[in-house]
Amino acid sequence: MKPRLVGLLLCASLLPAVCAHAKTILPDACGDEGIKFDVSTLKDQPAPEPPPAGSAQIIFAEEQNARASFHMVTVRYGVDGNWAGANYGDSYFVVNVAPGVHHLCVNAQGDKKAVGVTSFTAEPGKIYYYEASTTVTRSGGGMVTTHAANGAMSTGMAPSSMNKTFQFNELSEDEGKYRIKAWKLATWKTNK
Repeated sequence: MKPRLVGLLLCASLLPAVCAHAKTILPDACGDEGIKFDVSTLKDQPAPEPPPAGSAQIIFAEEQNARASFHMVTVRYGVDGNWAGANYGDSYFVVNVAPGVHHLCVNAQGDKKAVGVTSFTAEPGKIYYYEASTTVTRSGGGMVTTHAANGAMSTGMAPSSMNKTFQFNELSEDEGKYRIKAWKLATWKTNK
C-alpha cells in the first residue's frame, strides 16, 4: 500500500476518537445541555418581592449591546446543576434560594464552550445581583500553504476560531436596582 493511503486510513480511523475527546461537557453547576429556552421580555414591571423568610434571592441581570460579542443571544443561568432561567437582551430574572453555598453557571445557549461558573454563600434575607461579562479571543488564522498529492501547491488563509468565555460579576445593590428598573423582566418557555 502507498504510504499516503496508509496515513489517510490511519487518520480516518482516529477521527471518531478525536471528535469524542473534543466534545465539551457543561460544568456540574449548569443544567441539562438539551434544554433550550424561548425567552420573552416584559417592560415596566414592578420591583421583585423580597425573598421569603429564611431564603436569599439571586437576580441575574444581563446587558447586551451591539458591541458585545454575544449580541442578542439567549443566555441561560444554572444554579446547583439545574437551569434556573434565561435572559435575552437587556433583561433580568429572579431566583429564590436556601441559605448556604450555591454553584452558578452561565452559558450562551447553543455554544457549549461559552460558559462560566462561580460559587457563593447565600445568607437569609440577602439579595445578590449577578451579571455575566464575556471575553472573546481569536486563535489560528494566517497564511498557509498546502501541497496536493499531484505536487500542486496553493496558498490561502487558514480559518481562525473564536473562543468565548463568560465570567460572573457580582453587581452592587445600586447597580442591581438600576438594572431592574431599566431592564425588562425575562420570562420563558423550555423545550422540556
